[in-house]
Amino acid sequence: MHVTTRAALILGLFTAMCTQSRGEAAAQSVVMQRTLSLGMAKTIAEATLAECKSKGYNTAAAVVDRAGQLLVLLRDEQATSQMAEMARRKAYTARMFRMTTQEFQKRTQEDPARAAQRDLVDILALSGGVPIQVDADTIGAVGSAGSTLDVDDGCAKAGVAKVAHLLK
Repeated sequence: MHVTTRAALILGLFTAMCTQSRGEAAAQSVVMQRTLSLGMAKTIAEATLAECKSKGYNTAAAVVDRAGQLLVLLRDEQATSQMAEMARRKAYTARMFRMTTQEFQKRTQEDPARAAQRDLVDILALSGGVPIQVDADTIGAVGSAGSTLDVDDGCAKAGVAKVAHLLK
């Protein structure tokens, strides 16, 4: 075998081994994620309730984390337990689909192929759920229930707006 051919073969094998090692290391590396803090979740929920209260509604607000797990659930003294459950499900839906529930509602009405998404457990296709995002990363969501659908949507957006300066 010629020296140049032999050197190229050795270099190729070495490169393949290094690439495989890097691939294995990447597969076993630690995953870093942004996480919604409890303090921020409380602030969002409180701002959501306050916005609805200022419009004359007694509502419930729920905030879920990036996995869709409940972090905070606040219910006005005059709000019902059904409102609390609807707020949680709206937040869950916004987090799982990474869009407002108003957008989700419209998308699943207009596209028959997506209508079955409404049948998934805990999904609620009603306005009032808003994702909490840092850049393109959805780290949680907030849901508001107990007023009109448009007001619920505005209240949830106001909750996220309260901390928008921290989501950069």
